[in-house]
Formats: sequence, structure tokens, C-alpha cells
Amino acid sequence: MIKLTRLNETEIVVNADQIKYVESTPDTIITLMNNEKILVTDSIDEVIRKVVEFKRISYPVVVDERETS
Repeated sequence: MIKLTRLNETEIVVNADQIKYVESTPDTIITLMNNEKILVTDSIDEVIRKVVEFKRISYPVVVDERETS
């Protein structure tokens, strides 16, 4: 889940796994997998950074120690 800010300055928490795509028109529009659209004040780069951070926490990479030796 990532925390974003709607245009009216209220916070919204979005399931990052449900994001289909993000566009800038100039407002940032997030389209979810169900085609629902959310307008946010966060830039595309901020949304990407938050999604990447969420994925790092949610899906950590497991390193096989035998491969690093």
C-alpha cells in the first residue's frame, strides 16, 4: 500500500499492486486494474518511488549464500 494525496489535499492509500498505469496531464492520474481513475498531487516520479519502496519491503530478494561464496 502506498500513501498519496488527492487534489483536495486528503490522503488516500492505494494498493500498489492494483496500479495499471500512471499518467501526467498535468495532474497525475492513476488508473487501477479495474479502470478506476484517481487524481493525485504526487508527481509520477513520486508515485514510482513509493511503488518501488513498497515492492522492496513486500517482496524482498532472497540471496542464496552458496551463490555468493
